[in-house]
Amino acid sequence: MGKKAIFQVSLLAGTIIGAGVFALPFVFNTVGVGAGFFYLVLGAIVFTIIHLMYADVVMRTAGEHRFLGYAGIYLGRQSFLPILLMTVVETVFVLAIYLILSKSFSQLVNFPGGDLEAVLFFWFVSSLSIFLGLRKIAILELLATAGMIMIIGLVFLWGLGVLDQFKFGGFVLDWKILFLPLGPVLFSLSGRVAVPSLVSYDSDKKSVRNSIIIGTFLPAIVYGLFVLSVLGLSLNVSEDAVSGLVGQIPDFGMILIGVFGLLSLWTSYIAVGFDVFKSFLQDLRLSKWVAPALIAFGPLVVYFFSSQSFIYLVSLVGGFFLALESLLIILMWLRVDKIAPKPRIFMKNLPAPMVALTALVFLAALGYEVARIFLD
Repeated sequence: MGKKAIFQVSLLAGTIIGAGVFALPFVFNTVGVGAGFFYLVLGAIVFTIIHLMYADVVMRTAGEHRFLGYAGIYLGRQSFLPILLMTVVETVFVLAIYLILSKSFSQLVNFPGGDLEAVLFFWFVSSLSIFLGLRKIAILELLATAGMIMIIGLVFLWGLGVLDQFKFGGFVLDWKILFLPLGPVLFSLSGRVAVPSLVSYDSDKKSVRNSIIIGTFLPAIVYGLFVLSVLGLSLNVSEDAVSGLVGQIPDFGMILIGVFGLLSLWTSYIAVGFDVFKSFLQDLRLSKWVAPALIAFGPLVVYFFSSQSFIYLVSLVGGFFLALESLLIILMWLRVDKIAPKPRIFMKNLPAPMVALTALVFLAALGYEVARIFLD
C-alpha cells in the first residue's frame, strides 16, 4: 500500500473512530456479544456501501460541493432547508453527547468541584475555542484521533490478560431490544464527512475503493477489540464504558484515560462546532449575534433538558439522523444515473435487492428510534 493510500485510509478511519466506541460495550453486554458483533459487521458492510455510493456521487459531479450542495443538485432545491436543519440539529445533539462524556472523563481526573462544574467548565472552554478560531489549527483533528486511539490502546493493553478468559455470549432474545445496537453502531461507524477529502487527495478509482473498504472495516476491528477488553475488565459495564473500569485498571491508567478523553472531546467539539457555526453564518445567514448564541447554548439546552443518557442520545443520532442521512445518500446515488453523464464508477453491478437491503437496515434503525420516541 502506497503513501497516498495509507493517508486515505487514515483519513477515513480517523474520522470514524470517535465517541461512539464508548457506547458499544454497554450495548453488546445488553443484547449479547454475539448479537453485538453481528450488528458491528452489518454496520461495517452497509457503511462501506454508503461511503462508496457517496464517493461515486462526488466523483461523478462537476465541481466541489458540501453534502448540502449534492443534495440540492440531485434531490432538488426544496430539499436544501430541511436537510440543513437536520444536519444542524444532528450536530447540536452530537455536541451534547460530548458534554455528557466530558463528565465521565472529568471524574477520572478528579476534577475539582462537582459534575455540573466539570461540564460547565468543559462547555465554556470548548465554546470559547470555537469563537477564537482554533479550528483553523489542523493538528486539532489529529489530536482528537490520537486521543481516542490512546484510550482504546490503553484499555486493550490492560485487557490482554483477560481476553483468554472471555466467554463469548450469544444473543439475548428480547424483541424490545432487538434493534437496540443499530443506532450506536451506525453512530460509531459513520465517516461520510471524510469521503470528499479522500477523493480529492487521490481520485484513482482503485485507490478510493480500497481505501474506503479498509478505512471502514479497520475501525470496526478496533472497536471489537475494545469491546472485548472492556467487557473482560468491567465488573459492571457502564453506559460510557470507562466508569465501569474504575478499580480494574490502576489509578494512573484511569487518569491517563481521562486526560486523553478530555483532550479528544475538546478537539472534536471545536471541529464539529466550528462546522455548524459556519453553516449558521453562511447557509442559514444568521446574524453574528444569533449564530454564536445558538452554537454556544444549543448543546447546553439539549444537555439539561434531555435525559442526559449517553446511550439514548447516541442511539437517537445514529438511528435517526445518520440513518436518514444515509437514506438520502442512497437516493442521491440513484438519481446520479439520470442526471450525471458519467457512468457509475463504483458498484456498477450492485443488484437492486442489495440496494434495498442496505436501505432496509437504515429504515429499521429509523423506525426503531421513532417508535422509541413515541412509546417512551
